[in-house]
Amino acid sequence: MSTPGTPSTTRRAWLREHSELGVSLLLLLLGVLVLTDALTMDVAAGQRGPVGPATVPVVVGTGLLAVAVLLAVDVLRGGRGEAEGGEDVDLSEPGDWRTVLLLAGVFLGGAVLIGPAGFPVAGALIFWGSAYALGSRRPDRDPLIAAALSLATYLVFTHLLGVPLPGGPLTGVL
Repeated sequence: MSTPGTPSTTRRAWLREHSELGVSLLLLLLGVLVLTDALTMDVAAGQRGPVGPATVPVVVGTGLLAVAVLLAVDVLRGGRGEAEGGEDVDLSEPGDWRTVLLLAGVFLGGAVLIGPAGFPVAGALIFWGSAYALGSRRPDRDPLIAAALSLATYLVFTHLLGVPLPGGPLTGVL
């Protein structure tokens, strides 16, 4: 067991006081990922004009890197994020892991089903499962709303926006 003043205790205390560096590291990694994808993007030779498909990802990736560096410098200089004044979270209560695991399972199930079952079915599962995980207990209403939302989303993206989503068995029907 570490006694106060030992290097292990001192290091833990320093990390606890500078925990925002984790957010900075996450932003840095995300920025590198976005820039790597943008700079290795296969751009067609027929691009017209100075702004191509890689422009926005390069700007976003550069912005993420800049924010990561600025946040790290601020934290190392002693800056700390302030707690929300209107936050009504009781930090003494344990986390609601049941809800977190239900939501994770619903999203994982939707990701697995979107290929074989299509977006309308997988989306309905995600909408209904999320409502259930977050506390709605209306079996007469929730599945109908979930199906309507999923179908409307599918139709808007596929027919109005021209973004093809997998239709699954409903591809020929819709």
